Amino acid sequence: MSQSDRGLRRLAAGTLLVAFQGTVAPEWVLRELENGLGGVTLFGFNVGDPAELSALTASLRSAGEPVISLDEEGGDVTRLAYHVGSPYPGNAALGAVDDVELTHRVYRAIGSELAACGINLDMAPDADVNTADDNPVIGTRSFGNDAALVARHTVAAVQGLQSVNVAACVKHFPGHGATRQDSHLAIPVVDVSPEVLHERELVPFKAAVQAGTRSIMTAHVSVPALTGTTPSTLSPAALTGLLRGELGFDGVIVSDALDMHAITKSVGLAGGSVLSLNAGSDLLCLGPLPTYDQVREIIAEIVAAVGDGRLPVSRLEAAAARVAELRAWFGSGHGSLAERTVVGLDAARRAVQLSGSTKPLVDPLVIEVDTPPTIAVGTVPWGMAPWLPEAEIVRVKPAEADPDALVARASGRSLVVVVKDAHRYADSRDLVSTLVAARSDATVIEMGLPIWRPDSGAYIATYGAARANAQAAVELLTA
Repeated sequence: MSQSDRGLRRLAAGTLLVAFQGTVAPEWVLRELENGLGGVTLFGFNVGDPAELSALTASLRSAGEPVISLDEEGGDVTRLAYHVGSPYPGNAALGAVDDVELTHRVYRAIGSELAACGINLDMAPDADVNTADDNPVIGTRSFGNDAALVARHTVAAVQGLQSVNVAACVKHFPGHGATRQDSHLAIPVVDVSPEVLHERELVPFKAAVQAGTRSIMTAHVSVPALTGTTPSTLSPAALTGLLRGELGFDGVIVSDALDMHAITKSVGLAGGSVLSLNAGSDLLCLGPLPTYDQVREIIAEIVAAVGDGRLPVSRLEAAAARVAELRAWFGSGHGSLAERTVVGLDAARRAVQLSGSTKPLVDPLVIEVDTPPTIAVGTVPWGMAPWLPEAEIVRVKPAEADPDALVARASGRSLVVVVKDAHRYADSRDLVSTLVAARSDATVIEMGLPIWRPDSGAYIATYGAARANAQAAVELLTA
């Protein structure tokens, strides 16, 4: 391979954020980092205890200057606490409190934990304005359904993370909040006018750009008025025209995971990589699925696209320059680490809301209505078990549950029913309604968005299913 060929391959590799299995970096990742690989995205399966994670990131840095990223939103979407649940409530809870100083403190604390483990880019905050109640992928990840509220908390989150030198990556541009499809599985459509787009979806992103966010993540959503049928991740109109040109963003554009079906089932992984770079992305998050063979195919396809004129080499050079500027910012090392011990629980306590009145618990039976995890959240533990060790806790699938048997089991005992996003699942609502009809004194705890409310003796809304949310709910329940 000639020197120019090696230089082009290095430029191509420099746009990729790869993933791998396990808590130790494979040799191929370290070798590719030495050859210019952009960096890595870590997932729950990469995260052991803090010492293991720090050792992993140190080994990655020993091989190059990688961008080391993960999704740490707090709340339901957590990677640091993937195996136990987050000690921080997510955006919906912070939006419910609506104290931007609190949001800043929470994200500064999250950033401090990331920095201590060697993470330099957090794929957060979520800046989507969640206007679709039945949105299957955003929900509690959003600060709310009001654009101005979402904007002010997005700014606070960006500033909190970046105050400890962890880059924020505001997502999902140009907005995923009005969708009713999951882009992990299909291409969602945001069918709004340019006026609505500017007055609603784009408001938090404009605010984040003005606040100096270091990076922004694309959405695999099509906006017919802007992108036609093309996902925004692959759309020059969205990324170069709107984000770069109109909004004036000059930081790093990061693609959402390209292994999602919105990309792989339409243009393919390698083809999508070329198209996303051509549209204006600087770093391509590949997601957890691609293998090393596929990574090499992607690099080869990017090189080939430059060779046959589909992708200007200047586009790769511009991406490399922006990523180099981000790396320089990582190394500027300003800001001290935040206190992390109590801010998450404080935020969860301020967010939790009680309607009605609770009574002292008597031999409590807690029925947790199982809710399918989204791909973004994964199988993070949730529920009351850590905080109600004296209770009998039963996790049931609503379609398989026997409500009569459950009511009989609760006879003479306190009954607590726990749900997540009941408004999205008819069978969950049916089960809860049946239980509450038989036991009007039951307490219902909603750990998603409190949109559907049964007529129960007490109703507790937590605005999220993080570990901190559960603790705050139990404190209300047992007060």
